[in-house]
Order: sequence, then C-alpha cells, then structure tokens
Amino acid sequence: MQRGKPRNVPMPNRRTLLASGLAGAGALGLGLTSDTGGALVPAEPLPLAKQSNVSVERVHSQARNREVEIVTMYPQGVSRDRIPVCLMLHGRFGDARKSAGGLPSWLTTAVATGKVPPFAFLAVDGGGNSYWHQRFGDDPMWMLLDEVPRWLAERGIGGDDGQPFAVSGISMGGFGALLYTRRRNELEIPVEATAVVSPALITNWPEMARRRAFADEADWSDIDPMRHIPELGNVPLGVWCGTRDRFISGTRKFVRKARPEIASVSTPGGHNSRYYRLALPEVVDFIGGYAPDKSEHG
Repeated sequence: MQRGKPRNVPMPNRRTLLASGLAGAGALGLGLTSDTGGALVPAEPLPLAKQSNVSVERVHSQARNREVEIVTMYPQGVSRDRIPVCLMLHGRFGDARKSAGGLPSWLTTAVATGKVPPFAFLAVDGGGNSYWHQRFGDDPMWMLLDEVPRWLAERGIGGDDGQPFAVSGISMGGFGALLYTRRRNELEIPVEATAVVSPALITNWPEMARRRAFADEADWSDIDPMRHIPELGNVPLGVWCGTRDRFISGTRKFVRKARPEIASVSTPGGHNSRYYRLALPEVVDFIGGYAPDKSEHG
C-alpha cells in the first residue's frame, strides 16, 4: 500500500483543516441516541463483559516489571487470523479497560458496512502518569515496541510479524501515540497512520512540571512531540480536539506545525468521554483507511 493514501475511506484533501470540525454530533452518524427532547447525544458503550468481540487478558511485562492487562477489540463476524492491529493508548490515570469506550461497536459497524477492511484495536496498561516513557525503571514505550509485537504474534494477530500497523491515543495517550510514531520511524518500521484525540500537548514546563511525570525540563523536551514534529516522518495524521478542551491551544499549535491530514479543532467539546464518543467513530474510519486488506493478498 502506498503510504499517505487511504484505501477506501473518503477523506478531505491532503492537509485540509476542517474549519467546521465535526460539524456537530449529527455528522458522525454513529454512537448516538435521541434523548427525550429529540437532541442527539453519544450512546453509552456496553460493558466489556457483555461484548463477545472483546478479549481481556493479563500478561507479565518485563519492560514495566509488573502484570498488565491487554484488551483486544475486534469487529464482529470476521476472521481474527492475522487481523491487522491498531494500538489505542489510554489517558492519564487510565488503563487498558478505560480505553475501550464504544470502539468495539463502532469498529463492527464500520467493517460491516464496508467502510473499512477488518482490523482490531489493542489497548494495554501503560501507567497512570507515565506519558508512555521510561521513568523509575518502568518503561511502557519499551513494552509497546518490543513486547506488544511478540504478544500479538503469539495470538496470531497483527500480521506476519505481530507489528501494529497504526497507533491512536486519547489525552496522555495522544502524547504517547505521537512518541510511539516517532520511535517506530527511528527504527525504520514506520506506522501507516496515527490518530490522536484531545492530545495532552502542554506548551510550557511549569505546567508540565506540576504533573511530576518527567525528571526535569530536559527530560520532557527530549520527547515532547511538539518539539520533534520532523521526526514523525511522513505518517498520515488525524487530530481531534474540542474547543473547550484544556489542551486546545497546544493542539492547535501542533496542527499549525504538523499540518495533519485531518484536523478537527473547531467542534464544541471538553476533555471528557462525551467528546471522545463523538470523535472516536471518525478515528475508526481514518485508521481503517490505512489498514492492510487481507483479501487483497489471499
């Protein structure tokens, strides 16, 4: 597949800023229900235990020196053999289970309607305040780069080598997704697409220092995605952030510099699950546009 061109999902022109954002909840057409006043609101996702297309497992991570949970979300009704996988990185004080949201149902709908080829999402515990980098002997980025491909290959998913084809993330997970994209590019095994929702892109050290996630300003500067945009390579990027999100200023600054394929930064919404449930169906479609289609290769 040629990099930078989605397979079968209609997308805006390259590097087009969506001035109207998501154009309101109705533009999404997924994950919405009508309240008593007739207004569209995001549907609450089903509990993981009630979804047969969700697998929750515990594995030992040497990189993190602890047991972690991995949550794999599949589209219903398709073969899981060697299915391509996109990472979904959770936010601050979150975990793999809290990354799921409505992804399994939105993914199933997108595949069933033929909008995207089958692929899966994988979420894994990355630490509550890690920003997905090494600290105090806990290295979630090493886990993603070295251990996750082996875990996927052992389960017969993720393609021949178990390598995720794409990455996505919410809040702190958006920061981590951009860092992961950079590391994969440096390893010369770049991802096919990256999508971030409400990425925690903080623009000054005093604010970041209060989070106690980095040893010092130099530690933060070394991996801050805002300072390393060229290192992302030519990966297709999708960025979503609501206008009332506390990270909207940093996100808009990133959009101006990175000029992503999709940039929705004008839709009302805060840093909360209600906005995420509006944005994530579009993330599914965007990522799915770059998913390898197994049917083309037998």
